[in-house]
Amino acid sequence: MKQFLLVFLGGGFGSMLRFLISKNLNPYFSNFFLGTFLVNIVGCLLIGIIFGLSFKNNVLTQNQTLLLSTGFFGGFTTFSTFAFEGHSLLMDSSILYFSFYTLLSIVVGILAISFGLWLSKLL
Repeated sequence: MKQFLLVFLGGGFGSMLRFLISKNLNPYFSNFFLGTFLVNIVGCLLIGIIFGLSFKNNVLTQNQTLLLSTGFFGGFTTFSTFAFEGHSLLMDSSILYFSFYTLLSIVVGILAISFGLWLSKLL
């Protein structure tokens, strides 16, 4: 039950923060969802650090890792919104913007995870 509550609380705070960031940054560009992109990339970077620290000599407890990774960053990052936004670009016949947004999100996201894991080794 404790783990369920940790995920619930972390997810709620992560989702609220994502909502605020996306609401304020997405309107800046008509064909690029800056808020969603940033929360997903920052989430990838920080989840890389979290997992790296949890693997490294048990720096984080299992409950702390669960609260932060599954809870907070699970709520903070959003694959479904990313997919919906990609779909809307396709429906607008913005193939170039769709391709750029999708490839950039995936490649930079994977690089951010890798960088986060590398950074955790230095901490």
